[in-house]
Amino acid sequence: MPITQTQQQLDELSAKLDALGAVLARVLDENRSLRTSQEQLIGERAALLSKNEQARSRVEAMILRLKSLEQNT
Repeated sequence: MPITQTQQQLDELSAKLDALGAVLARVLDENRSLRTSQEQLIGERAALLSKNEQARSRVEAMILRLKSLEQNT
């Protein structure tokens, strides 16, 4: 009888390990997906910061031109 009980415990442990392996695979896949998304968002953020800087420079240039025109009139 102890052999049967030991076999049952091993079967239960094996099932738990299989379930844990499935969870690990899912978490690794999710982690990979999140890292890819993070890299994409970092790239998009850098592009937006660059566009924002360009727009700020253009607005400042327009303000300077308007002040120059105002002084000339």
